Amino acid sequence: MCEDEHHGVGRRALFVTGAAAALTLGSVSFPSEAADAADGPSGSGEPVTRTVRGTLPTGSPDFVYLPVEVPSGVREIKVAYTYERPTVPTGTAGNALDIGIFDQHGTELGGRGFRGWSGGARTEFFIRADDATPGYLPGPVREGTWHIALGPYTVAPQGLAYEVTITLTYGEPGGTVKPVYPPSRAKGRGRAWYRGDCHLHSWYSDGRRTPAEIAALARAAGLDFINSSDHNTHSAHAHWADQAGPHPDGELLILLGEEVTTRNGHVVALGTDPGTFVDWRYRARDNRFGKYARRIRQAGGLVVPAHPHATCVGCNWKFGFGEADAVEVWNGAYGPDDEVSLADWDSMLVASVREGRGSRDWIPAMGNSDAHRDPDPVGTPQTVVLADELSREAIQEGIRAGRSYVAESKAVSLSFSATGPKGEHAGIGGRLKVDGDDPVTVRLEVSGAPRCTVRFVTDQGVLHTSAVLPVAGSGTVEWRTTAQYAAYVRAEVRHEAAAGPLPGALAAFTNPVFLGR
Repeated sequence: MCEDEHHGVGRRALFVTGAAAALTLGSVSFPSEAADAADGPSGSGEPVTRTVRGTLPTGSPDFVYLPVEVPSGVREIKVAYTYERPTVPTGTAGNALDIGIFDQHGTELGGRGFRGWSGGARTEFFIRADDATPGYLPGPVREGTWHIALGPYTVAPQGLAYEVTITLTYGEPGGTVKPVYPPSRAKGRGRAWYRGDCHLHSWYSDGRRTPAEIAALARAAGLDFINSSDHNTHSAHAHWADQAGPHPDGELLILLGEEVTTRNGHVVALGTDPGTFVDWRYRARDNRFGKYARRIRQAGGLVVPAHPHATCVGCNWKFGFGEADAVEVWNGAYGPDDEVSLADWDSMLVASVREGRGSRDWIPAMGNSDAHRDPDPVGTPQTVVLADELSREAIQEGIRAGRSYVAESKAVSLSFSATGPKGEHAGIGGRLKVDGDDPVTVRLEVSGAPRCTVRFVTDQGVLHTSAVLPVAGSGTVEWRTTAQYAAYVRAEVRHEAAAGPLPGALAAFTNPVFLGR
């Protein structure tokens, strides 16, 4: 085994474009297939290995690229890495180093050369024509300059000492496998309310569940559709087809997407075309998010900022909501960050009313589990969408229009509407066209919410709170208002509050019904 050690700054170059920076190290070379390599018999199928060591200082750029000169005749590339995790003072970030790889097509934004990303979930990976580690794309290992992408997520004050080992195996590449994707339509119930969870992680990123395990849990949770959303890779897309379609426990529509995980927030690409990759290598100050939001839409997907007020490093949303088709207000077990997201979303509704946009231009809310591994429950929460059929396009149209509510489980069902003096009627996401002083009756029917209370929230705040629902969990709550008094009304179903002034955790909430001309 030959070792190349890269130390200091002597063998690296810093490339800066706008506010984005990338560090490129000196390249690693290998013998050609025909060479008389001392490291291993040429063409014998035995591996040849190189090892690179170095240290990244605090303040390193987001991405560090290690070029690897891959000769012809390579059957497989394998990469393993380790890095030091020194003890740091309380409140100080320690070391965390992500990894991925780009092939001979290069590292330019847009991802033409993208071949895989595992973040910090794996310490090694391989790629060959017929197979690859989950998170990576199989295919031939062609001649050219490949780049191992290192992502120093956080760097300790002592610096981040790393070691990367690259192994090439020579020989015939073998055959490639043509990907098969799940269908974009499933057998549904016609126009109906369909339950879904659009933020899920499999072992193709940092999850621990297989697609089969996730599909089984989705059916058990009463879901009709899910969305594949692994971090920064679309490698799972070709592994869902067997889980879709007819099943003894019901059909399951499987949408394909990605959780685009930037350093300034995460966005779910919901229901993109099969095989779509969306780049994540930019920050808010780079002014590139709009381009990749359009990339999501051009690929038939929705742009959904995820957990916008989450407290994990890099999770807080900093790109604004001008490109959002919906926003994930409730993520996993309901907590303080979800309460902030809900309040922030309500403020956006108020602003749309104040600016005269109302029901013409507002951002619907949704909820997803973000489940990664046991014991994370799939379908807690779930978004319940009114759609014409169980298809990708119909579900997306329902989400985009705001014809949906969010429930903590399949046990909770809601029916929410507003009725005018002449029998005019509007449901969730709609507009009840009445004059400002016309009497309006708002009605919520709820089941599966024992000992919960119902709150009607408007642009003026919470204007009605019901008595506690019975232990049976079912009930009907009505409230009378006018469009002059409430420009919109939405419903929240909350568990009994613990001692203190804060409201209880959500059991469900609806998108609004708008009132007025």
